[in-house]
Amino acid sequence: MTYDVDIWAFRKRARRRKPWELRWRVGTQTHSKSYLTSAQADGRRSELMSALRDGQRFDVETGLPERELAALAMPTWFQHAKDYALMKWPGAAGKHRANIAESLAVVTPVFVTTHDGQPDSRILRTALYQWVFRATKAEGGDYISRSDAEGVPEEIREAVGWIAANSLKVDEAARPEYVRAAFIAISKLLNGEQAAENTANRKRMVLSNAFRYAVEERALLTRHPFFAVDWSAPTRSDEVDFRYVPGPRLARDLIGAVAKQGPRGEHLEAFFGAIYYVATRPGEAVALREEDFVLPPESEPDAWGEVLVSESHPEVGSGWTDSGKSHDERGLKHRASNAVRAVPIPPVYVRMVRSHIARFGVASDGRIFRAALGGRLTSNEYCAVWDTAREAVLSSKEAKTKMADVPYSLRHAAISLWIKQRVDPVEVAYRAGHSVAVLYRFYAKILKGGSARANALIQAGLEIGDDA
Repeated sequence: MTYDVDIWAFRKRARRRKPWELRWRVGTQTHSKSYLTSAQADGRRSELMSALRDGQRFDVETGLPERELAALAMPTWFQHAKDYALMKWPGAAGKHRANIAESLAVVTPVFVTTHDGQPDSRILRTALYQWVFRATKAEGGDYISRSDAEGVPEEIREAVGWIAANSLKVDEAARPEYVRAAFIAISKLLNGEQAAENTANRKRMVLSNAFRYAVEERALLTRHPFFAVDWSAPTRSDEVDFRYVPGPRLARDLIGAVAKQGPRGEHLEAFFGAIYYVATRPGEAVALREEDFVLPPESEPDAWGEVLVSESHPEVGSGWTDSGKSHDERGLKHRASNAVRAVPIPPVYVRMVRSHIARFGVASDGRIFRAALGGRLTSNEYCAVWDTAREAVLSSKEAKTKMADVPYSLRHAAISLWIKQRVDPVEVAYRAGHSVAVLYRFYAKILKGGSARANALIQAGLEIGDDA
């Protein structure tokens, strides 16, 4: 690149199809370009002169101003997002890989030059989520996009071809109007409804990181585009809707209804007990092993035990894991890989665990919860049992609502119970595997319910101070 540039007047060369020739020198190299009309040649000369006046350097080899050269080398957003997903894949957990793919699949259709001929939105979303932003290993061992590695169905191939051909350049995608449109897209669900604030922010973080990759590692942009857009996710409370959280009696009735569903239900009674009595996430409960439990002697029926929660096996789909299993095998959510959470367990659950192990034994790796046929317990199986339990316990009117609609409701029920019983919020957060900030975010209504008692205690202290 050099500032040593001479741009000469264009000239007419007779008997040529494009007779008007523009010539210029960059360093020691002479360049020329022929045009059909003098106006075209004069226009191009003006462009080069303008670039020179703007202080742009010229490339000796191509003769182009640096901004033009950069524009030619600038990848499309589609290619950049694909590269970003591949870069993140090796070090990411399966759930995080799927989250990256989902987020990029939402914003990439926004960064296009036209919507003419756009494929059906669901086909396009599938093409991006399941094929473009999902990786697989090539024969040499390197990760490549699945869309480049396998036989792609025709409709997927056409959708990928359309988005690749019509994708904006990265620097164009970084313009405020497109960034704002992407923000709007990530704040909506597939059905058009507003997404929860937490969901929108999670996708926004992926978009931010993809742009940061363009700035810091690839030098495609000089500034992160988010700085130019003043926007925040539409507020939609992530707080638990306590109208549909089961109370202690209903929670016990639902777990009891699980146990009444024959051998499969009997085996899952203690699984659902872990979600309610220990407030584990379902993925954490699936991973529990016999060695994780510290049970008191049977001679002490009213003694509490303890369970050491250290793993989570969230389901994500075999295409997102290195093992090919349908679930991740990882440490606790938002914790170091070797973190352990010690949670006291009440006598009722101590008896349930002891009875379960005595009756059903454990898997070869020590896991105490298995599927009916002995394999890994999946969400399809325990959700089916849960749905049957709801039908047995709830009234027809309640069953049509979101009352205890998913097994996770038992975890909400447990945490809500602890808070209502005035357990210290810090202790509640620890047992649940939350930060205190997250606890207040999701359970604010219940925590605020203790304000009257807190006010009374403070008032009593103030009155004592006055007497003193």
